Amino acid sequence: MSDKQFILVVYDISNDKRRTKLHNTLLNFGTPVQYSVFECLLTDKEKETMLKAVKRVIRPRKDRLRFYYICAACLKKTHITSGVEVTTDEAKSFVVG
Repeated sequence: MSDKQFILVVYDISNDKRRTKLHNTLLNFGTPVQYSVFECLLTDKEKETMLKAVKRVIRPRKDRLRFYYICAACLKKTHITSGVEVTTDEAKSFVVG
C-alpha cells in the first residue's frame, strides 16, 4: 500500500437517479461497505480521476459528499467485525473445504 491512499467516501443524496449514478461511478474506484459508504485504496492519479468523475455526477448545493483520508497509522487501528476487508491491497487466498 506504499503509494496508495486509503479514502473513505460517504454521501447523502436524496435524488435516486443521481445517487445510483454516483454509486455506479464509485464502483470503478472502491468497494461499497455500507449504504452510501465506499472504501477506496487509490494512487494520486486514481484519486484525481475519481474526483473528476464524481464532480460530473453530483450537484454541490443539493448533495452531501465527504472524503475522509485515513493515514496508515490510523488505518492499522481499524477494527472490522464483518464484511469485506478493503484496508489493504495485498492479495489474499482462502481455502474452502
